[in-house]
Amino acid sequence: MAATPSAPGKAEMIDLTKLSAEQLLQIKQEFEQEMTNIQDSLSTLHGCKAKYAGSKEALETFHSDWENREILVPLTSSMYVPGRVKDLNNFVIDIGTGYYIEKDLDGSKDYFKRRVEYVQEQIEKIEKIHLQKTRFLNSVIGVLELKQAAAAKLQAQQQSQSAQNS
Repeated sequence: MAATPSAPGKAEMIDLTKLSAEQLLQIKQEFEQEMTNIQDSLSTLHGCKAKYAGSKEALETFHSDWENREILVPLTSSMYVPGRVKDLNNFVIDIGTGYYIEKDLDGSKDYFKRRVEYVQEQIEKIEKIHLQKTRFLNSVIGVLELKQAAAAKLQAQQQSQSAQNS
């Protein structure tokens, strides 16, 4: 028997041995698709975490004596333009979907620290779900292999009986 989540916080018990091979194959395919989606989500979250951590790290490099210092400002991941540091105490931060906020240096560092922590929490939650689904998928695969082996054995017996009767 294996538990599968049917609703948040609830688990439904399914006796996999009572399902047909076709049903098990369908469940296997569905779970493999879910696993692919989960992997994609985890990759996206890891990318977000890396960007937030990179932004925080970039802020860590700022020094109080950088007033009027010339720097390269990223426009895209591969295009930079020259710029000057005018105010070390005010940073404009992209918070997503076209919204920007202005924060001081410490507030900016704190914002990115909190974002990294939040994304890490989400990664951990999704990894737990991934682990549960992997266990269930392995159970389905195990029962499916047993059913396929039993079917192959039955077919071999029938062929040997058919050969003996001929």
